[in-house]
Amino acid sequence: MTKVYDYFGLEPGTRDFIGHAMALYLDESYMQRPARETYDRIILYTSSMARYGKSPYIYPLYGMGELPQGFARLSAIYGGTYMLDKQIDEIVLDKETGKFVGVRSGEETVKADMLIGDPSYFRQNVGGQGAESKEKVRETGKVVRAICILKHPIPNTDNSDSVQLIIPQNQVGRKHDIYIAEVSGAHNVCARDVFIAQVSTIVETSTPELELRPGLDLLGPIYDKFVSISSLEEPLELGDADNIFITRSLDATSHVETIVEDVRDVWRRATKGKELVLKQRAPDEGAQIQQ
Repeated sequence: MTKVYDYFGLEPGTRDFIGHAMALYLDESYMQRPARETYDRIILYTSSMARYGKSPYIYPLYGMGELPQGFARLSAIYGGTYMLDKQIDEIVLDKETGKFVGVRSGEETVKADMLIGDPSYFRQNVGGQGAESKEKVRETGKVVRAICILKHPIPNTDNSDSVQLIIPQNQVGRKHDIYIAEVSGAHNVCARDVFIAQVSTIVETSTPELELRPGLDLLGPIYDKFVSISSLEEPLELGDADNIFITRSLDATSHVETIVEDVRDVWRRATKGKELVLKQRAPDEGAQIQQ
């Protein structure tokens, strides 16, 4: 990709915008990758702009919680079973094979062929006490987030009711980008005269909140602010040995592109190399399953 930039004589700021704001790369390693990969990402960005108008992004009404709710509804069609608001007491493994058997909550144990979960369920050793117990995840870094309540739209955004801003790392002398996302009452997530902004990045120093300053400065007056620091974790194993498939932690990005990549990765591991293909179901498929 560097050769393409050089061929067209693009300045550093333009390269940053294309690579980080349009292609949504997290670092500069893409510069040494084939240009076709970046080209495909740019096409996705521009085609999304053409389809949705003022923004390439869409955001669910009532917040991101609608996404798991959508999954829950679809799962119910296929006969899914739920354990809501349950404490996970033990991940049960077969003592002979070491493979996943089920999840125990109190006196109840739900059995399944495989387990898929985020790292928060596997911070303690899995498999009970003793030699058979082993670690499943490792920490790779930390992310700092500031949830800010505003009484106004972010300045210089044409009074937009939703905003996605990415500050490329090179623009502020960092190793990681700073991400800003704003939603409002238009999305039914807060009162009509309130705006919710999130500023996030990967922690690089001993003063994480100060690392958000370039993003916070763009918000204007902040009515209230909540800062949190979370661990970034990833699985130590693929999961095929014990049928326990672990995702990565949510990173600092606000465009969920890395979550999509993680979903595809977990699907590939859980299905022994098959690619995830999303397609519309036939109109009568749900009815046939329920019968």
